Amino acid sequence: MILFISDLHLSFDKPKITRHFVHFLQTKARQVRAVYILGDLFDAWVGDDDFTAPNAQIRRELKQLTDSGVEVYLLRGNRDFLIGERFARGTGVILLDDFAVIELENERTLLTHGDLLCSDDIPYQAFRAKSRSSEWQQNVLSKPLWLRLCAARWYRLRSFWHKQKKSDYVMDVNQTTVEKLMRQHQCTRLIHGHTHRPDVHEFRLNGKQARRFVLSDWTNDGGAVLSFGGESE
Repeated sequence: MILFISDLHLSFDKPKITRHFVHFLQTKARQVRAVYILGDLFDAWVGDDDFTAPNAQIRRELKQLTDSGVEVYLLRGNRDFLIGERFARGTGVILLDDFAVIELENERTLLTHGDLLCSDDIPYQAFRAKSRSSEWQQNVLSKPLWLRLCAARWYRLRSFWHKQKKSDYVMDVNQTTVEKLMRQHQCTRLIHGHTHRPDVHEFRLNGKQARRFVLSDWTNDGGAVLSFGGESE
């Protein structure tokens, strides 16, 4: 069985979600072949040198899971894109690029976080391009940890208020972009998160049936898991 999750947004002030995730890692995740985390595992990630709560605990739990033989793949999101190789080595997770293609039940499947699909959000896409440059990241990571933590809290607050001003249309995926990327990667199935609008969308692509699976974000009540080789829940 292979499991897919995304958008947990783990942070110090969301202890219930952390407990749900730890329980997931210690139980259901131990019984499968692989787990794919498609971005925004953390609400913010300011560098691999940050071991403040709940980061240290999550690192330990992921390491125990990968040591047990379960493959864990992590695709970085718009909140935790600064996760790097130090984190990967310490946890045993395998970092994926912005787009990853896997064979899933004999069907080419495209995996991505989902923010790149929201191409109508021009200001965000401009910031995204800038923040993925090595120069920008080196500049940020060179700052003291305490300053990065303060900046992350301020950016989260600013992001919240900016979202209130954006329309649902701008913040959702662009279907033309979806189809373009699926054709580019020759896939008929797409799995992503980011929008917090769980659903399964069916459409025609090059005369074939195509599907887009949108993963759910996690809340204090728990989180949904998409599974293949078993039942979704």
